[in-house]
Amino acid sequence: MPLALLALAIGAFGIGTTEFVIMGLLPEVATDLSVSIPTAGLLISGYALGVAIGAPPLIAAATRMRRKHVLMGLMVLFIIGNAVSALAPNYAILLVGRIVAALCHGAFFGVGSVVAATLVAPHRRAGAVALMFSGLTVATIIGVPAGTWLGQQYGWRSAFWAVTALGVAGLLAVAALVPSQPVDPEASLRQELAAFRRPQVWLALAMTTLGFSGLFASYSYVSPMMTEVTGYGAGAVTWLLILFGVGFFTGNLLGGKAADRAPMATILVLFTALTVVLGTFTFTSHYKIPAAVSLFLLGAVVFGTVPPLQTRVMQEAPGAGTLASAANIAGFNLGNAIGAWAGGLAISSGLTYDNVNWVGALLSASGLVLAVIAATTSRRGTTAVASQEPDTADRVSTRV
Repeated sequence: MPLALLALAIGAFGIGTTEFVIMGLLPEVATDLSVSIPTAGLLISGYALGVAIGAPPLIAAATRMRRKHVLMGLMVLFIIGNAVSALAPNYAILLVGRIVAALCHGAFFGVGSVVAATLVAPHRRAGAVALMFSGLTVATIIGVPAGTWLGQQYGWRSAFWAVTALGVAGLLAVAALVPSQPVDPEASLRQELAAFRRPQVWLALAMTTLGFSGLFASYSYVSPMMTEVTGYGAGAVTWLLILFGVGFFTGNLLGGKAADRAPMATILVLFTALTVVLGTFTFTSHYKIPAAVSLFLLGAVVFGTVPPLQTRVMQEAPGAGTLASAANIAGFNLGNAIGAWAGGLAISSGLTYDNVNWVGALLSASGLVLAVIAATTSRRGTTAVASQEPDTADRVSTRV
């Protein structure tokens, strides 16, 4: 494994920790800042919107910059945002800090995905992207549960100070290990934007958004769901988050391997599984062991989609992978915002925490419909090209 992938994984670890740790601390934040849990849940949506809004313009501004320098600058922004969150005297300032930290998220993973793909042979690119994202999945196993425990024991601010320190570690790792690749002399914003004329790029972005909105409609409220519906004590939330993180880690690695062989087929299978798991979680959330198993499966299935989704959008945007990759990360987090908002709206409207899983299942099912459309239209395009160029049929068909 190239050491540069390790540096990217360290940065991803810090970013993943700050994104998800708030979910285990919603009750503490709500109590300390005198807001409701659904209102505190907007800290999740605010972060996600910061990712969605920040990624494309930051990438556009950095088109002519060395990718290593871009990654370092993004980690500095991450550090500042988390320090502001730790010092926030009220809810509004905490939300600002979350958004500032979020601005770097999509651009970091977008640029990092392209860097990771350039470090290995073409047939191993999905696996390399998965290795970078393994930092985020390890964050759900170690960083998020540790941050949740720290916040419960010493106040939620301590978790954000710990994340700030992780940002410093990520900055140093990128500075030391990521190679300083030359700027592509042909790179231009116009070339990057041209990729968005392709319908398949928009389909890929849309199914990413809907798939992850399904997850976050449920997972954003996992802490109160596990305590108020399933009957776990508050102290068990940490271990449940670790279990969910193990699912993330497992799904990410297996999804990366499967995506190197058949990315679209992997997406279809996993979106189907995600819809089923979310639907059944409504019932299994009432029983401790089945709820824990469902939480593991939810993590494994949803994060198994990340490598194939990220690889597909880069594949469908040849010559403009950086902006398309960042836009897909924005799609993941726009799904985060939509899901957290939809789940909070459902709860505020009277749905119980277990029934909010139906909202997630409906959203993920919509993503599955788009995936079927993408696969079908992509096959038609491949067939048309193959009929015109028989000698390249095998090469083209591997894209589906």
